[in-house]
Amino acid sequence: MKITTTTKTVVSAAAILLSLGTLTACSNAAESQEGDEDSSAPTIGLLLPDNVTERYASADKPYFEEKIADLCADCKVLYANADADAAKQQQQAESMLTQGADVLVLDPFDGKAAAAIVNQSIQQDVPVIAYDRMINSPDVSYYISFDNVKVGELQATALVKRMKDLGLPDDAGILMVNGSPRDPNAAQFKKGAHNVIDKSDLTVLAEYDTPGWKPAKAQNWVAGQVTKFGDEIKGVYDANDDTAGGAIAALKAGGIDPLPPVTGQDAALSGIQRILAGDQYMTVYKAFKPEAYKAAELAFALADGDSPKADSTVKTADGDEIPSFLLDPVPVTAGEVQSTVIKDGLYTVDEICTDAYAAACKENGIT
Repeated sequence: MKITTTTKTVVSAAAILLSLGTLTACSNAAESQEGDEDSSAPTIGLLLPDNVTERYASADKPYFEEKIADLCADCKVLYANADADAAKQQQQAESMLTQGADVLVLDPFDGKAAAAIVNQSIQQDVPVIAYDRMINSPDVSYYISFDNVKVGELQATALVKRMKDLGLPDDAGILMVNGSPRDPNAAQFKKGAHNVIDKSDLTVLAEYDTPGWKPAKAQNWVAGQVTKFGDEIKGVYDANDDTAGGAIAALKAGGIDPLPPVTGQDAALSGIQRILAGDQYMTVYKAFKPEAYKAAELAFALADGDSPKADSTVKTADGDEIPSFLLDPVPVTAGEVQSTVIKDGLYTVDEICTDAYAAACKENGIT
């Protein structure tokens, strides 16, 4: 009896230990599998250039993250904004590489300086996608943006036509408020604008490249031109909505009445509201969702070892051809707000038609 009891006890103990061992093994296997899944899921870095441009926080970042999550629930997105500082963007990229980024999607504050980021990334076998702005490096994997020369041409064409429709003299004076001299896209906008303006008889009274796209810089410069030229200013070519806001503030403060037609770009919420209110004439709508979505798709494909075929090529400042995807920009005046930014879901009617703009919305048929 004693021997039998002892045998049963040993067998039971062995069974318990075996059961516990099995459970432990299962638990370890699950943790290992979860860890393997986490480690194998791509990490993608998104680097944006500044905080003064409204679109980056409101559209580019959330759309990009949304598409990555749709493509890969376990993927990790590292995000940083350079706050208009090339050195800071370099540090942010280095940090992402240290954290194990598999791909960098880089919208450079300075297209020339950002070549150093590409060089460092390539040394670590991390591909780089130039997002919205070109990077002056032959090693960029893809460039995704809009036809930026066309953007400038659309802006200038709208300005020339509006001034003609207002019955202004063919040689009427205009100001040109261009973008940042460190942004490669700004040079393309400027080129496109001059393609049109230089063929017209309009007189360019003065021209300014706005450091960092900062609205305050644009406002200060335009204020000086109002003091100098006054009512000679019959139109303003402005490269984007944020600096247009600064220009318009300076025109108002300087007593220019009526306000001359002012162009813009990016379909910023504040720009759309100014257009409906009659302070700004037009903007150029660049559909940020398809741009951000395409960048996310390319980033995920590269992380997965694929190399999708590009639609076209675009040259860097040094003439190197980069596989590219270019989207079409769309001019927007008050009559197109409903059929563009509202229809595409960029903004809701409630977001646009706040109390301050309710009457303007009603006047333009947006309710």
